[in-house]
Amino acid sequence: MATEHPLSTLLTDAARGSFPPPDGAVAVMPAPPGPTQAVVGFTGHHVIAADVVSDDVRQQLQPGDLGAPMNATFLSWLGEQLGARPGMLDLVLITFGGQEDRSPVELVPRDDLGEHPRVARSMRYRDELRVFSDPDGAAVLMLGRGLAGRWEVSIEVDPAHRERGLGRTLAAAARRLVPQDEPLFAQVTPANVASLRAFLAAGYRPIGSEVLFLKGDRG
Repeated sequence: MATEHPLSTLLTDAARGSFPPPDGAVAVMPAPPGPTQAVVGFTGHHVIAADVVSDDVRQQLQPGDLGAPMNATFLSWLGEQLGARPGMLDLVLITFGGQEDRSPVELVPRDDLGEHPRVARSMRYRDELRVFSDPDGAAVLMLGRGLAGRWEVSIEVDPAHRERGLGRTLAAAARRLVPQDEPLFAQVTPANVASLRAFLAAGYRPIGSEVLFLKGDRG
């Protein structure tokens, strides 16, 4: 059996409440398998999982600056090394598969939405992508294997159907789609307050932040 990537272990541990120490450290590790590399931030601790030389990274970081790995200047430098533009800064939230779901919504599998902008984006960032909608087609839900092989969910509600709780309902229903007690991750940019509220209301909780970099064959 292949050895689990250390970032996968770290993310799973954090999802279960066991966080890395808030020691100000910056851990540099090889890029995980899958479509993305990343800078992942926890309280007082950062991880850079990318194909970059550790000594080069440390030369770019100001000692004692706990936020340096998420600084725009550093992220731009890292993107140059990786040949990839840094993605958005996202809040990382988690829940677990198989938790009680009282949502009445039916999730309808869809294989006809490949040109939907959010589906197309998910295809670049996730493997094993599965796409669903509600019966009325008012929203689309995407589930796949993203950073370090973790399960990731994202949701897009049609503008005409927003402010009705559909995003929250689908976020809760997504727990049916992954195995019992398996962590399920969602990434939400902090500016997207409506989406953030929906995931929080559905029982997701924040564990950190991250910036993703698509690998060359996905960019």
